[in-house]
Amino acid sequence: MNTIYNFTVILILSLAGVVFLLLFYVSAPYGKFLRKGWGPSVRSKWAWMIMEAPSPVLIAIFFLTSDKKNLPQVIFICIWLSHYIHRTLIYPFTQSGSNKSYPGILICMAFIFNCLNGFINGYGVFHLMSYDLSWLKSWQFSTGGLIFLAGFVINKTADEKLRILRNENGEEYVLPKGWLFNYISCPHYFGEIIEWGGWAILTWSLPGFVFFIFTIANLFPRGMMSHKWYKEKFPDYPGKRKALIPFII
Repeated sequence: MNTIYNFTVILILSLAGVVFLLLFYVSAPYGKFLRKGWGPSVRSKWAWMIMEAPSPVLIAIFFLTSDKKNLPQVIFICIWLSHYIHRTLIYPFTQSGSNKSYPGILICMAFIFNCLNGFINGYGVFHLMSYDLSWLKSWQFSTGGLIFLAGFVINKTADEKLRILRNENGEEYVLPKGWLFNYISCPHYFGEIIEWGGWAILTWSLPGFVFFIFTIANLFPRGMMSHKWYKEKFPDYPGKRKALIPFII
């Protein structure tokens, strides 16, 4: 199992590099970038349920089969599931554009990644790593937990504001305003990057940091692409608004 784990860690890091470079040139074909030529598709709400499911399922299996279960690990599993149960069972039905098409090829790619990521985080955090009760007093636990919570709130708040905007304007894209949207084009991506940075610190684990790196590789170029799209579509787009990180980029 350790050999498979090590190989998977290297594989995800390699994929991160490929994804980071590729997404600067090819926009992921869903949402506002949806276009023909990517094969069969399903409704977005079903797509999200399918491709996100491995993350909560695998992490739960590794937690339940661990012989190291204690309070820190219970907190870890609750934190992980707080994101992925919402992403798998709630977000698909509340997101903006839940009935839009989502290419099957992207579903397959995301499903495979979530299997790989769920495996390294589940096995790494709950089987390889050891945490005793003193971990609750560590700076990693308090700092990582607060960072994850901040990212979680930002991510979910941004999703909700986009949902309300879509409900008010139907299929027409409008310029998001207010809150963090006054500073960056993609606060939902910003929040998710912060979340998994918090997870990496909270668990102080190799798979946590690998997931954080992949999240940046995946969401940074997509945020830049979305920012460019907004600027091209809306001539009055605020010039001082950044793409992903307030006041920076």
